[in-house]
Amino acid sequence: MILLQSHSKYLLQILTTRLQNLDKGVELDCHWIEFGDVRYHIQASMKNSNLLFLSVSLPTPPPETVSFGGLPPGAIEAIKAAYGVVAQILDPPRDGFSLTLKLNLSKLPPDEEHKHGILVKIASVREVVLGAPLRVFLKQLASRTVASDIDKVVALVHRPMESFFLIPQVEKVTVVFPMRFNDSTDILLATSFLQEFVDARRTAGLNNAPPCLWSPSPPDELKGAPPEALSANAGFVSFVIFPRHVEGRKLDKTVWSLSTFHAYVSYHVKCSEGFMHTRMRRRVESLIQTLDRAKPDLEKAKKAAQNNRSFKRLSLKDGRSSLKSFS
Repeated sequence: MILLQSHSKYLLQILTTRLQNLDKGVELDCHWIEFGDVRYHIQASMKNSNLLFLSVSLPTPPPETVSFGGLPPGAIEAIKAAYGVVAQILDPPRDGFSLTLKLNLSKLPPDEEHKHGILVKIASVREVVLGAPLRVFLKQLASRTVASDIDKVVALVHRPMESFFLIPQVEKVTVVFPMRFNDSTDILLATSFLQEFVDARRTAGLNNAPPCLWSPSPPDELKGAPPEALSANAGFVSFVIFPRHVEGRKLDKTVWSLSTFHAYVSYHVKCSEGFMHTRMRRRVESLIQTLDRAKPDLEKAKKAAQNNRSFKRLSLKDGRSSLKSFS
């Protein structure tokens, strides 16, 4: 199984190339989409090659989630903490986007390693923004300071008009994903994959991984969730996160893995579907070759029949004797 990278490789490549060619002052205007739900636009002019404008369009939040100006709770604070003076938040953002950042490459630190780290963080803007509320709850779990007056079920956006749920407690945080797919084949493959995923957690080498459960119906923890948010055609996946899973550097990995869990499953479902299609095509080609070898070659058969024919010239006496033998 493959784990998805937290940063956008394309965005990191643009930032690195721009930094290496500041003296050329080339205009820049790029649009692209990643994970099927986050749209990017980066723009720069020739006048000031150090300034770039990065706009991000996030998934449309469903009604059960809380957002502030199209951004999840804690996103503004997370951006300021991650980027410092390098990025400035423009208010309002550019039309059609949830967030626009004004990046100043001249304010990057001189140390190459530190500079590259900030570029990677900028390229991880999806994780920084969408993972902000999840990071807050997991930080509280690590320090065991979960507020007692917090809602029993918290909905967070992760796909357009779709949410996943947190059930925060002092000693653990339960994360529940309603799994939805549009294609009937994807639903079958995802259901099988998730059941195998849960079974793999029980192996001896994964004892320290978060407990994982799958069920075809909503778990009891989601009793307080709105009914319209609990429609799932591939079941529900639950993870139980304990403080040991978010200690130190584990926090970033846990936030990213949970934020992109649906994309992770979708990737492996599509890979499985492509693998089966390849196997089916190879099998069909093998059967066609077998049938082709079993077909009789009519041309060769005709030639063989012609080669086996022989004619004998009979004399008049032999012909009469042959006729007498038939009479």
